[in-house]
Amino acid sequence: MSNAAYAQGEGNTLFPIVLSIVAAAATGVLWAYANPIQLVPGVIQWRIFAFLPPLVGILLGWRSGFICGYLGTIVWSLLAGTFIPAHSLIVDGIMVGLTGLIPGLLFNPLKVEMNRITLLKIAAVCLIVGLIMVLAVSASLAYLGIFPFWWAMGYLGLSDIVPMIIGTPLLVIPALKILKSAHPAGFTRF
Repeated sequence: MSNAAYAQGEGNTLFPIVLSIVAAAATGVLWAYANPIQLVPGVIQWRIFAFLPPLVGILLGWRSGFICGYLGTIVWSLLAGTFIPAHSLIVDGIMVGLTGLIPGLLFNPLKVEMNRITLLKIAAVCLIVGLIMVLAVSASLAYLGIFPFWWAMGYLGLSDIVPMIIGTPLLVIPALKILKSAHPAGFTRF
């Protein structure tokens, strides 16, 4: 399939919206139940699927990345029993949503060649947006009296940033090939 079919949206435009909602649900479930490595037992797990919002953002568009991160956070917090309305709906949800939105804005596979330099840039953007997200979430948790700020920064940084900077650039090219072959009629990014 050519990038023209993918870019021009000759196919179903609803596809990326539906896929981002499905990815959000999968993200929340995976974050709640598929994190075998406990950084702080019972509290913080190594979120090995933290790469999903930036990956969805790059592949399906910045809005899709935000939906994946925001709704994935809500699903995860409800399933994990950690839902705190002000924190989950505002700070955590929005900041994790931004981890999908910003890479989706900066890296459109229709306009940018996915080569080694681009993959390094994706990793750098994931690092920066991950640090900003962890900073805001740690500040919120410290303000609410749940965790000390620097303690949260360290463990949440390990939990989220490491999988984002490794998984996103590692999986973007194979995922793009799968997406293109699975939807040969093309679709627009959302």
